[in-house]
Amino acid sequence: MRPRRFPGSQGEPKQFESLRASLLFCSTCQIATPAREKLILVLPSGNLYEYLCAHCGSSTGSKTDQAEGGGLIAP
Repeated sequence: MRPRRFPGSQGEPKQFESLRASLLFCSTCQIATPAREKLILVLPSGNLYEYLCAHCGSSTGSKTDQAEGGGLIAP
């Protein structure tokens, strides 16, 4: 019996780098609407994005991408 391998273990290629939401529930519109991604902050730990409803413009969520290579370089 072979040992069980989990996704992302050594020797297996990554299937995706990051996820991008296409539809999110908007509490103002009361339905799932297309989401627009907006860059809010560039942080040492990664970039902070906010998702906005494409219909009314209200915030529907946020995410932080992890910085590769240790983040920003200070001058």
